[in-house]
Amino acid sequence: MTWDEERVARAALTAVVEPGNSVTARRLADMTAEDVWHHLLRDADERWHERARSTDVDQVIASSQKAMMRFLIPGDEEWPAGLDDLSWVEKSAMGGAPIGLWVRGPARVSQAFEPSVAIVGCRAATSYGQDVAVEMAHHLAREHCDGTGRHAIVSGGAFGIDVAAHRGALAANGTTISVLACGLDVLYPKGNAAVLERIAETGALVSEMSPGRHPTRPGFLARNRLIAALAAGTVIVEAGWRSGAINTVSWANELGRAVMAVPGPVTSSRSTGTNKLIRDGEAILVRDADDVGGIVAELAPEPERPEGRSLPTDVLDATELAVHEALPAHGSCGLDELSASAGVPVAQCSAALTVLEQLGMAACCLDGTWSVTLAADRR
Repeated sequence: MTWDEERVARAALTAVVEPGNSVTARRLADMTAEDVWHHLLRDADERWHERARSTDVDQVIASSQKAMMRFLIPGDEEWPAGLDDLSWVEKSAMGGAPIGLWVRGPARVSQAFEPSVAIVGCRAATSYGQDVAVEMAHHLAREHCDGTGRHAIVSGGAFGIDVAAHRGALAANGTTISVLACGLDVLYPKGNAAVLERIAETGALVSEMSPGRHPTRPGFLARNRLIAALAAGTVIVEAGWRSGAINTVSWANELGRAVMAVPGPVTSSRSTGTNKLIRDGEAILVRDADDVGGIVAELAPEPERPEGRSLPTDVLDATELAVHEALPAHGSCGLDELSASAGVPVAQCSAALTVLEQLGMAACCLDGTWSVTLAADRR
């Protein structure tokens, strides 16, 4: 990481401008960070002018280095691509990608996006909500014998559901990322400092606020948009209708991320928000980590094929491929059912099955039904 003029200017802006300020975000789309910073220093009518004049940028950088932080800016190799989606989302005069990202911890936040899941909820969580969050995060974060799992868990480090999710991931020796609404040199809330320090040792603490800055209500709302943007999907475990977790979900919906909710007792005020999201079709009902993992996997992009690597299905034409994909993963089905499922006329479906059988990709059962076979994949 090189402290060039652009990086220094962005670091200075994180020490002065409120996070999520859409005006600054729009300026950075048209001007360099250096120009924006010098404009704040020169123009006495600017909102952040006095704060900019009194900021010691060298001290900000020195504090970050003392606390073993790194400062990411757009274009860096470790910059999370998901944050760029914030450039086109604005809510209540808040929006835009962060000016920069302060990070503590060994985890590379750029690599956590694709398999990551945000788990959020209310601070005054019930034992039911905390148990669900711990178990869900633990199951998602650990690696299973079939090679699945290892999702990074993203949350906000707050009391209740947030810290329960972090604890579940840590117990599984998984990766967890905590997005804070303050500088990373003084951890907040203090009651969760021990958990946050463990995250700094194995995962990552993230903030768009420079060292020395204290949490504010707007800062928490801005933090919520980062949680939503860093994750491939967001799960809300327990929350009333008016809560920060609902705000995180609204950002996730705006960004087109998967939004999931765990249902709760209809008599519990802690579940009014989650139940309403499910009722109104704004969140998918999930019961456990398996439900969450399945939804996130469906939305994940197909992994790139190594150069020069071919698949057995590459030799199939469009009709044969459609019939092959329509074959059930388990059991078998008849010709008419398969034809309807593949959207292929019966005669063409029958001809395609003959080709697939010759290639070892389909098998005709004794009762005349057809099943898929992986013989071609074992060659």
